[in-house]
Amino acid sequence: MKRFVEGEDRRQGVLLPQFLGDWVSEENPVRAIDVFVDALDLGALGFEGVEPAATGRPGYHPGLLLKLYVYGYLNQVASSRRLEREAGRNVELMWLTGRLAPDFKTIADFRKDNGPAIRAACRRFVELCRRVGLFTLQVAAIDGSKFKAVNARDRNFTPAKLKKRMDQVEASIARYLAALETADRQEGEQAQAKSERLAEKIAKLRAQMADFEALAPVLEAQPDRQLSLTDPDARSMATSGRGSGIVGYNVQIAVDAEHHLIVAHEVVNVGHDRAQLTGMATAAKDAMGAATLDVLADRGYFDGEEVLACEAAGATPYVPKPLTSGAKADGRFGKQDFVYLPAEDAYRCPAGARLRHHMTTVEKGQTLHRYWDLASCRACALKPQCTPSPMRRVTRWEHEAVLEAMQARLDRNPDAMRTRRATVEHPFGTLKAWMGATHFKTKTLERVRTEMSLQILAYNVKRLIEILGVRPLIAAMQA
Repeated sequence: MKRFVEGEDRRQGVLLPQFLGDWVSEENPVRAIDVFVDALDLGALGFEGVEPAATGRPGYHPGLLLKLYVYGYLNQVASSRRLEREAGRNVELMWLTGRLAPDFKTIADFRKDNGPAIRAACRRFVELCRRVGLFTLQVAAIDGSKFKAVNARDRNFTPAKLKKRMDQVEASIARYLAALETADRQEGEQAQAKSERLAEKIAKLRAQMADFEALAPVLEAQPDRQLSLTDPDARSMATSGRGSGIVGYNVQIAVDAEHHLIVAHEVVNVGHDRAQLTGMATAAKDAMGAATLDVLADRGYFDGEEVLACEAAGATPYVPKPLTSGAKADGRFGKQDFVYLPAEDAYRCPAGARLRHHMTTVEKGQTLHRYWDLASCRACALKPQCTPSPMRRVTRWEHEAVLEAMQARLDRNPDAMRTRRATVEHPFGTLKAWMGATHFKTKTLERVRTEMSLQILAYNVKRLIEILGVRPLIAAMQA
């Protein structure tokens, strides 16, 4: 071993005792975790066990278990069993917990029993970021992404999927019955063994068919006609890939455009984002302490009622309208080619004619105005490019001016969607890389929300350490 760096002899004794603190530098993130949790009022946040019981075996302080979890998620160790192992061999955790090593059941029960309090602790860290003065731009980007649940696709059923599975089983039974009939005509031990195997397979398939038949009425009783057997709250959701999907949850986040910190988040089991704009914008606005907030979101969030409610809540939305016009798809003029004239309460068509207001109706709770001009359409040379009907009708929502003002804002700010993408999509990539191929490890919506809060708390801690550094962050926590 000459000419190499040599380590100490394993049998070498140590004259003076070594301190754990000597192994944890002043710039180690574990010191920030320690100060952050110690600064929390755990009782006010709702953690159980803050006051020890007068009798019985002493328990672990909730602050110690919270430190353990924050450290674990910061280092991509989310499993309670892995945390138990790390607590007994990881020097940083030994320093953080005072060489205590709770068993995995205690660690898992803490996360299960303190969900609302853990989510409140995540919000407290965002409040710390606000006190430090990081939210000065008052612009937030919102997006949603699908995360896998602890539920295989074969354990999720809709009426169409159940029927398809039953048809497949029926086809398999018919195929095996035909093979069994052929085997019965033959003689010998080999033919007998084959017949027994086929009969066994048919029996299993018939038992499976009976299970599917028993599942049908349970599925029909579900409000959304969807059933997941492993995680009852998980739902089948379409993803960006054509014809693909996952069984999981829709995670919503709002990210500030200045420092890319996640200021608000929510987990829902609805596969679309259309109803999430106002709730996420309001949560982001409150978290950032902003009087007004510019909110950037993609086309999936476009909904007239949501845009109206978002503006009423003091947030200014920037959401492009989806291009769903059937006329445009067929190569004809779309509604955007018709110009509304407020002074006349009329539309000017591409040929220059005026479409006057003729009627008002209420559909699905919305008040809609209809505009047309039969005489102009009959004599119009552009009619083949406009409509196959006798005349072109234009529908206008009573609050259409709000949507037109939002489109004007987007036209004045052509980089808004580029900013949204650069702001909010990278955190999702980071979180999914941390969580691994299986994403969530817990079941049911309530526990999944707790797990997501721990992931986002760890993300924000790491992000703030990158922005400020460990020592300035500790100073801000102690201020």
